Amino acid sequence: MENTASIGLCMKDEAESAVKEILKDYKGGRAIDKISSAEAPDRDAVIRVLHELFQVIYPGYYRDPNNKGRVYNVDAQISTVVDDIIINLQEQIEIALRYTNEFTGKERREVRAESQRITIQFIRTIPRIREYLDTDCQAILDGDPAAYSKSEIILSYPGMYAITVYRCAHELYRLHVPMIPRIMSEHAHSKTGVDIHPGATIGKYFMIDHATGVVVGETTIMGEHVKIYQGVTIGALSTRLGQKLHGKKRHPTIEDNVTIYSGASILGGQTIIGHDATIGGNCFITASVPPYTKVNVKNQEMVLGKGEEKPQKVEQKEDAAWFYVI
Repeated sequence: MENTASIGLCMKDEAESAVKEILKDYKGGRAIDKISSAEAPDRDAVIRVLHELFQVIYPGYYRDPNNKGRVYNVDAQISTVVDDIIINLQEQIEIALRYTNEFTGKERREVRAESQRITIQFIRTIPRIREYLDTDCQAILDGDPAAYSKSEIILSYPGMYAITVYRCAHELYRLHVPMIPRIMSEHAHSKTGVDIHPGATIGKYFMIDHATGVVVGETTIMGEHVKIYQGVTIGALSTRLGQKLHGKKRHPTIEDNVTIYSGASILGGQTIIGHDATIGGNCFITASVPPYTKVNVKNQEMVLGKGEEKPQKVEQKEDAAWFYVI
């Protein structure tokens, strides 16, 4: 018993010593040394705002998990949810604004007034967000033979979830809100495997099929009726210059009615994919493609053999490399 007590005291002393070392390490003045959580946006609060936005955007599909009963007054319910969004989002925007040079050192009332103005401006964009999302849902229904209804798409498709979050985050990005749009987009990334930077500009009737592994960079510009499949990267050609590239056009422009099949990478700020082009699976593109062009990788050889038999080459269809749908 004495041995156990002595080991316990020794562990307590060691733990206290370790805590002192950690607290001392906080005094380095680095970004990671920030102690007060009130000085940074609350990631969980931002995600709660997202959940409430889904209730407003899709009122018949998403509901407050704490409210298990029927809704007898939809107007009152939506009004309550919107009020909650305004209160919580305004608080997070006010905190985030303090990270910008423009509001460093400003009086709290000035920062609060600006955060309130931005929040109301954002709330007023919800009808436009819903207008775009209605077209996105239609594009998925039209383009995916496995989809049975818009309800199924809204409730279960990861691509639709990621696009919804993107549409909300993009409006906040356009209002120059720091950090919060990226918190939203990275939440969607973690849930769906789709990484759309909120700064990307994407037109109506946007479809992502299967979703996983899709990357769309910050300065990407996409037209309408763009369809992309899993594993597609719309990225920068090189990021070696790091922050020197900030604000530069680093990502491609994709014009209207373009289809990009799985595994394709399209890179570079000067790269333009012309309207009505089709980009085949696994293509690696760093130069512009004219309108109405089909781009595909040269077919790999398929070889079949059994036991001691001499392997036989199998001819694949000419379009097998680019026409790839699950």
